[in-house]
Amino acid sequence: MKDISISTEYIALGQFLKLADCIDTGGAAKFFLQEHEILINGEPDNRRGRKLYAGDLVEINGYGSFKVVSR
Repeated sequence: MKDISISTEYIALGQFLKLADCIDTGGAAKFFLQEHEILINGEPDNRRGRKLYAGDLVEINGYGSFKVVSR
């Protein structure tokens, strides 16, 4: 599991994907979310604007598991 640290209260899923090196640009998030299964805390979610907070676990099929941590 890889830790992804944020300096704000939350991060949107679309921004998170960029920080986690799953996509190169924020614009690619929409297409990435259509093509990949993403579990947030064990439940499927593909909303680009979904807010992720410290402690959330994100599993991306083919990319691994990530944990949101605060700086």
